[in-house]
Amino acid sequence: MSPRLPFAALLLLSTGGHAAEKGMPPITAQTALSGGPLDPAQKKVTLDTADLAIEVDPVREVINGTATLTFTARDRINKLVVDLDKNFTVTAVQVDGVDAGFSNPEGRMTITLAKKAAKDAKLTVKIVYGGRPHTAVRAPWDGGFVWAKTPDGQPWIATAVQMEGCDLIWPCIDYPTYEPQKVTLHITVPKGLSAPSNGKLLGVDRLDDGRSTWNWEAKHPNLYGIALNVGPYEQIAGTYKSRFGNEIPMFYWYLSGEKEKAEKLFAEFSPTLDFYESTVGPYPWADEKVGVVETPHKGMEHQTINAYGNNYAKAPEGFDWLFQHEFGHEWFANQLTASNWDDFWLHEGFTAYMQPLYGRWREGDGRYTAMMLASRPAILNESPLVTGKPQAAEEVYEKAPGRGSDIYNKGSWVLHTLRNAVGDAAFGEILRREVYGRPDPAPGNFTPQFRTTPEFIAIVNQVTGQDWQWFFDTYLYQAALPKLVVNRNATQLTLKWVAPTGKPFPLPVEVAVDDVVRKVPMTGGLATITVPAGAHIVVDPMSRVLKQDDAVDAYQAWKKDQAKK
Repeated sequence: MSPRLPFAALLLLSTGGHAAEKGMPPITAQTALSGGPLDPAQKKVTLDTADLAIEVDPVREVINGTATLTFTARDRINKLVVDLDKNFTVTAVQVDGVDAGFSNPEGRMTITLAKKAAKDAKLTVKIVYGGRPHTAVRAPWDGGFVWAKTPDGQPWIATAVQMEGCDLIWPCIDYPTYEPQKVTLHITVPKGLSAPSNGKLLGVDRLDDGRSTWNWEAKHPNLYGIALNVGPYEQIAGTYKSRFGNEIPMFYWYLSGEKEKAEKLFAEFSPTLDFYESTVGPYPWADEKVGVVETPHKGMEHQTINAYGNNYAKAPEGFDWLFQHEFGHEWFANQLTASNWDDFWLHEGFTAYMQPLYGRWREGDGRYTAMMLASRPAILNESPLVTGKPQAAEEVYEKAPGRGSDIYNKGSWVLHTLRNAVGDAAFGEILRREVYGRPDPAPGNFTPQFRTTPEFIAIVNQVTGQDWQWFFDTYLYQAALPKLVVNRNATQLTLKWVAPTGKPFPLPVEVAVDDVVRKVPMTGGLATITVPAGAHIVVDPMSRVLKQDDAVDAYQAWKKDQAKK
């Protein structure tokens, strides 16, 4: 998800709930809860493919859809359960071509099978539905459909459903690990409008009445990354020649009258892609496209069709922070997907950290350090980044005392501290193994990965040959930061880590003594070094370590006090 503000001020949204558009009932608690507990029947199937035919009516602000879903039974089953916003009217359901009974009281549809299906049975379910979908109150943070107008009054429509999930658009199993192997979309729109979407364009069917149907196919799409975009778009296209030897098509869909600005943004595509491929690895969807579409909301990491609504804003770093952030999610959200939203930081923390790393790649350590320090005051430390228990997306992102801003900023600083501790070579291999499941990714030799935080920790241990559990127990599973206590007498400097776990925290620390920097081992979390009398000493002079900071704490307290006045 796009943060509310650039990396310098990634602030947590207040919980505004899911207000209904005037005259429309609100979505149910079940529908609002993306990644919540699965129904027992859902655990007995895999969702293999989805074919979605959706017609968008901008005048009435309704959609009409036919979803054809294929499932494999993991066990004997007598029913299927899928998630679909009950604001849609379902007019027909068939299982293997035979009409089936169904009910959908709270947005979790139960479909009754005429007879039990055996283990490993294949089932094809056709669901015809339609109506006025939930309208986003504050996209992308509160999701749904955005029914907007372009500056010249034409329809401009988008979807963004990360917090609430795929069931605001189509019938799915709204849980991160239930990605289909393939989704085919057939999006029908009025005359003069385009419908850029996920994956590879199979073709556009021009209908006799002027409407058009845009046909797309996406492999292994992230569920909340499937998106509808409708508007009178113009297009810029190009080809990127990858350092891995393949060529990648690139597209940007933008509104009329913005050609010069659009071309400047499109010029950022290739260098940004080069950064990610050199720092992380091959672009995961090279046989489909790099796609970006201008939207009436801020932005979202919709797989191969990232939403862009930053109004071509300029920044002192010299690149568009929102484009760069959302594009990073092609690796950290779409290729690597958190198995449960409790591990939300695996999406946002990694992608947030790619921004200062991009600054370093472009301009060097000065820019990198400036960008890291800009985000440090936004770390709130009100809740642990990871609880170790399954969570829904909204529970992690919004509910007080939530982790919303910290999954960006604190996650980024944890990775900053880790990279400085293990070195660039090890950190690079950790990224590759985490994202691709192997240290040597190349086009065609990897598949999408589902990850948990414990799996990430295991990868760090594997690559380094050391046990880093103490590091992550402190930074991820505790809210408070470790404190570095510094004492000095005439000839000695004593450093002591005090961790919120109460256990040893042996993280080395750099110390500058009269501008000579040395790395001090902190065996058992404690070290004493000899220093010349009168020497000027700076601990952690390059801010390589995330730690409790009196100045930051005082600043945050002052800001809160100012807000009350």
